[in-house]
Amino acid sequence: MLKVGDVIVYPAHGVAAIEAVEEREISGTKLPFYILKIIDSQMTVMVPVSNVENIGIRPLVDEKGVKKVMSILQQKDVPVDNQTWNRRYREYMEKIKSGSLFEIAEVLRDLNILKRGKELSFGEKKMYDTAKHLIANEISIAKKIDKSEVEKMIVKATGK
Repeated sequence: MLKVGDVIVYPAHGVAAIEAVEEREISGTKLPFYILKIIDSQMTVMVPVSNVENIGIRPLVDEKGVKKVMSILQQKDVPVDNQTWNRRYREYMEKIKSGSLFEIAEVLRDLNILKRGKELSFGEKKMYDTAKHLIANEISIAKKIDKSEVEKMIVKATGK
C-alpha cells in the first residue's frame, strides 16, 4: 500500500508524488483513489487504488537499476530493427508506455544507434527526446542529483 508523500513512477508520464488518498463515488460505489502530481508537468492524475499494479506504477529506480540503465545505454553491438519507421515507432512506444526504465533505456540506445547511420524521422526524434527526458528525470530524483548531471551521464554512456 502506497502512502501520501511517496514518490513513484507513473508509466509514460514519469515521476509522481502521492498527494492524497481520496474516496470518490463511481456508479454509486465509493472507491479509494490515489491523487498523483506528476513532478515534471505538474499534472494531477487520479488512480484507483485497486488499479495500481495493472497500470504499472512502481517505485523509483535504485542504484543497481541506475547501473543497469547505464549498461544498456553503453551497448553498441545490438541488432537494431530495420523494419519501417512506423512499425519501429509503435514497438518503441509500447516500451515507453510500459514504464520500465530498462525498456525506455533500450529505446534510447536503439534510436541512438540508428541516429548514427541516418537521420531520425520527426516522430523518432520526439521519441528519443521523450526517452532521454524520462530517464534523466527519474535518475536525478532517485539519486538526488541535478538533471544536467544525469544528462551528462547519458551522453557519456551513449558515446555521442
